[in-house]
Amino acid sequence: MGERGRVVEGLRAYLLIAGMWIRSTLVYRVSFALTVVGGLLVTGLDFVAILLMFSQVDVLGGYALPEVAFLYGLSATAFGVADLAIGSAGRLGVRVRDGTLDTLLVRPAPVLAQVAADRFALRRVARITQGVLVLGWACAVLDVGWTPVKVLLVPVMIVSGGMIFSAVFVAGAAFQFVAQDAAEVQAAFTYGGQTLLQYPPTVFGRELVRGVTFVLPLAFVNWVPASYVLGRPYPLGLPQWAAFTPPLVAVACCAVAGLAWRAGLRTYRSTGS
Repeated sequence: MGERGRVVEGLRAYLLIAGMWIRSTLVYRVSFALTVVGGLLVTGLDFVAILLMFSQVDVLGGYALPEVAFLYGLSATAFGVADLAIGSAGRLGVRVRDGTLDTLLVRPAPVLAQVAADRFALRRVARITQGVLVLGWACAVLDVGWTPVKVLLVPVMIVSGGMIFSAVFVAGAAFQFVAQDAAEVQAAFTYGGQTLLQYPPTVFGRELVRGVTFVLPLAFVNWVPASYVLGRPYPLGLPQWAAFTPPLVAVACCAVAGLAWRAGLRTYRSTGS
C-alpha cells in the first residue's frame, strides 16, 4: 500500500472510531450540553483574567485590549481544533505503561489514527466556541483596515495553527514511547504554548521569543501573521513575507512530527502482560 493509501486508510479509521465515541456521547444529550457549558465557563476564565488586567491598564506590552483579544482568539481557536482532533494522543503514555497499546498494534488500522481518535471528546468544542466568540468580537472592534488579504489570513492562521499544535501533540506522544510518564512535559508545550500565545510577544524576553520562533515555531500560529494584520512590528525583526509562511511551517512541523512518531513506534517494546 502506498503512502496515499495509508493516509486514506488512517483517515477512514479515525472517522469510524471518532464517530463511535460521538454517538456514545450524544446518547446523554443533557449531560453533554451541561459539560459543554461548563467547559465554556472554565475556558472563559482565561479571557476574564485578561479583562481584569485591562481594568487596571490601557495597554499590555504596547497592545490594546482588542489586539490582545485577537491574539487570544486565534490561539484558543487553533489550539481547540488540534485538541479536539488529536488531543487524545496525550494519553499514550498510559497505554505504553499498562501494555494496552498492544491491542492497537494488532488491529488492521494505523496506530496513530487509533490513538488520536481514542475516547474522542466532543466536549472540547467548548474551547473552539469560546475562541471563535472572542476572535469574532476582536475582529469587529479592531481599528484595522481590513483588506481581502488580511481577511483571508485569519482562517489560514486558524488552520495552520491547528496543524502546528497537532504536530506538537504527535511529537509529544512519540516522546512518551521513551519517557512513558511524560504527559506533563507534553502539556507544557501544548497547553503551555497556547497560554503563551494569548499574550503579545513584547511582554516576553527576547530569548523566549527566539525559542518559540526558530526552535518550536509556535510564533507562526499567531504572533508572526497577526503582526501583518495588526500593522505591528514583527517579532525579532522578521521580514514581512514571514506572515504568509504559516502553511509552510505547519507542513514542515507535521513532517517532523511524523518522523518522530515512526521512530518512537519502532522503539516500542511490549510489556509482555
